Amino acid sequence: MLEKVAEMTEKDLILVGATAVEDKLQKGICLQSAQRRHEADLYYDTRIEFQRGLAVDCASVICCRVSPKQKALVTRLVKEGTGRVTLGIGDGANDVGMIQEADIGVGISGVEGMQAVMASDFSVSQFRYLERLLVVYGHWCYKRIAQMVCYFFYKNIAFGLTLFYFEAFTGFSGQSVYDDLYMILFNVVLTSMPVISLGVFEQDVSSDVCLEFPTLYQQGPRNLFFDWYRILGWMCNGLYSSLVIFFLNVIVFYDQAYRSKGQTTDMAILGTIMFTCIICAVNFQICLIMTHYTWIQHVLIWFSVLTWFLFLFVYGMISPAYSKNVFMILTEALAPAPVYWTTTLLVTIACTLPYIFHISLQRCFHPMDDHIIKEIKYLKKDEKDQVMWKREKTKAREKTKIGVTARVDAYIRSLRGKFVTPQFRG
Repeated sequence: MLEKVAEMTEKDLILVGATAVEDKLQKGICLQSAQRRHEADLYYDTRIEFQRGLAVDCASVICCRVSPKQKALVTRLVKEGTGRVTLGIGDGANDVGMIQEADIGVGISGVEGMQAVMASDFSVSQFRYLERLLVVYGHWCYKRIAQMVCYFFYKNIAFGLTLFYFEAFTGFSGQSVYDDLYMILFNVVLTSMPVISLGVFEQDVSSDVCLEFPTLYQQGPRNLFFDWYRILGWMCNGLYSSLVIFFLNVIVFYDQAYRSKGQTTDMAILGTIMFTCIICAVNFQICLIMTHYTWIQHVLIWFSVLTWFLFLFVYGMISPAYSKNVFMILTEALAPAPVYWTTTLLVTIACTLPYIFHISLQRCFHPMDDHIIKEIKYLKKDEKDQVMWKREKTKAREKTKIGVTARVDAYIRSLRGKFVTPQFRG
């Protein structure tokens, strides 16, 4: 009926004009097809759960004419079915569900509005900026967070275990070797600023190097800086530092005079000396972790160390009714004693020796990608080193170590699905 009406009315017409909206790719974006393992055009239907195995085995999958909800369901299928970390990228309101369902969402701000940007974790103005977002800032962000968390483990273990050692050494008397204000200021003032600068300003390589050597991005998916080997290594480093700080100070000051007039140490003086060693050791350790220095990092590190001595001076000048055993402890007891400064320097060096030894052996016998690339870039070696590139390509095909529990859950679900009879809808 409609066709007959159209034939009767739509004839002998005069074309007055036409309008159209051109939907084209942004600058710097191109479409390419590559014959990798498998490629398929997967049309979404109500039985997509049964196509999960095919979709996961494909190098790329195209879902045609899907609704916003279906985009989110496809993202959930990949996330829950494989245990992988998913990234959702969109530029319109119809992509909001997909962006929110993904582990990480990126919104493109443009002519289609700001809905995708408002629902995303990160925002860029054009698609071509995704390369810099992932390859540069993705690499920096992963390494900054990994090093920052590992350093938190280190410094708190190095500090906390000294309290336990003192309790065991004194027969669990309940006394604390440190003044209460020392422990309050440790994480709030004396060690917080350097670790913040590590998490904000650290750059193992420059942005140009990250773009020139995209293989550096694989350090994140391969989880080279936040696996259990790395975490346990930093915990062991903190354990070693705590042992050195406590027992070396006890050996030096236990039964001998620390000043020319024969004064021996009491609990307040020993605790202050140990705390000085902790502050110097952990701040010197973070200096060795950093590879990119700005004036801000220099100021924050030195400010943290100097703040401790300034605090000791001011706290010691307060009336003994408030400062108690710490009254004039720096100006009259510690500062005039050369052994105080010598022990602080000795303990600080001893605490950082294992890390210096480790990084020296690693760079000599088992260098990482960024070590090799730094050597190539800054020592003016051949940038087309075929041996290095062969090694990078080989390591890029290794399986990742992240999401172990998620992949185990996915495998259990797949096994469970084999024993459940599927029910098809009519």
